Amino acid sequence: MLLHYAETGEGEPLVLVHGSWNDHRPWQPAVDAGLEWAFRVMAYDRRGHGRSGLVPGPGTRPQDEDDLAALIEALGLAPAHAAGNSFGASITAGLAARRPELFGRIVLHEPPLAGLVLDDAVAVAEMRTVTEAIEEAKQLLREGDDAAGAKLFVEEIAPGPGAWGTMPEPLRDTIVTHAQTWLDEQQDPGWALLDLDGLGACTAPVLLSRGSESPAWFGAVLDRLAAVLPHARRNTFQGAGHIPHVTHPQDHAAVVTAFMRGT
Repeated sequence: MLLHYAETGEGEPLVLVHGSWNDHRPWQPAVDAGLEWAFRVMAYDRRGHGRSGLVPGPGTRPQDEDDLAALIEALGLAPAHAAGNSFGASITAGLAARRPELFGRIVLHEPPLAGLVLDDAVAVAEMRTVTEAIEEAKQLLREGDDAAGAKLFVEEIAPGPGAWGTMPEPLRDTIVTHAQTWLDEQQDPGWALLDLDGLGACTAPVLLSRGSESPAWFGAVLDRLAAVLPHARRNTFQGAGHIPHVTHPQDHAAVVTAFMRGT
């Protein structure tokens, strides 16, 4: 698998793992806001995204995890710091549960690991609307209406109401371009699950973050992760939602930099 990556800055390595529907480019505001001054930053395109290779047939999250491991090892970055957003946070957490030795410090922002909170009645009730919207978006994409499916996802799921209209046009175009890749990700039956026992063996310091404007069920997911991680800390980005590196890049860069430096 050929992975495209952009490298900037110098210092300790920091790998940025993007979420669904996009590629490495939305990390740029946070990179410009300070990450490139503090780290050797590697922002890469996950398989099927941006300029990285396409894979025929349904893929799985463990394959994305293997790609991240291969990138870290091929570039000699281990132990590397890593920051994952959304599904990228799920990938990072999944690899940390399997290969903790690859990581220095980790930031996980709102991994959509809904399978961890299916026994939480409050979280399940809140996710019901999200689940219905996901099914509606998937149906639009199956019918080939990528633009409508992408807009519905952004407005109804993440980041939330009004977000589509305020997004820069290039970002909207990127989201539409990756619509079918998201649909493929949804076919993996384990996309929303995680080996909590394995993650509990990860001794790397981990910052679990969420946005104050995001749905509360993300907090329930972070609670489950915090309960097993031996060195977990929490952070809330005030006024932000699911993509603080885009909407609040200076805050994001400052928090990530301080945590990675242990301050």
